[in-house]
Amino acid sequence: MTEDRTSYDEIATPIGPLRLVAGVTGLLAIEFPSRVRMTPAAVDWRREVAPFRGLATQLAEYFAGRRRSFEVELAPLGTTFQRSVWRELRNIPYGTSISYAELARRVGRPSAFRAVGGANGANPWPIVVPCHRVVGSDRSLTGFGGGLEIKRTLLRIEAEAVGDAWLRPPA
Repeated sequence: MTEDRTSYDEIATPIGPLRLVAGVTGLLAIEFPSRVRMTPAAVDWRREVAPFRGLATQLAEYFAGRRRSFEVELAPLGTTFQRSVWRELRNIPYGTSISYAELARRVGRPSAFRAVGGANGANPWPIVVPCHRVVGSDRSLTGFGGGLEIKRTLLRIEAEAVGDAWLRPPA
């Protein structure tokens, strides 16, 4: 990857193609299938496979139920509040879920669950930073950039890997 260009690659996954986007300082985004189809790569981006090999392998391991966390350099471009939410998302253990209200409490803003939901929705690194592990207070699946079916699939992968039927989202 060159210093002045953004690099990307598109990889095949069980949930459809994912676009991985990186700059000089790290991973900028993971885009879901619906977005990959709708938004072409920017003209000044360069498609490169090599910078993404490690992450592509880690994602394949995740989808196979063999990886519980990711080792990748992230390049956060959000507000201070968003970055605090994204940091806390990484503390939600694999195979578990919490509510938006609980996430708000954990970032020290217990009444800001809507703002936390907005920051969660703006997470540029889904799967790697597990925003899919945040659910409604009644355990309902709400809001997800990749769509609720993908959220359900990600939660199911984790529930099956840890062997906990209770964690499986409703069909």
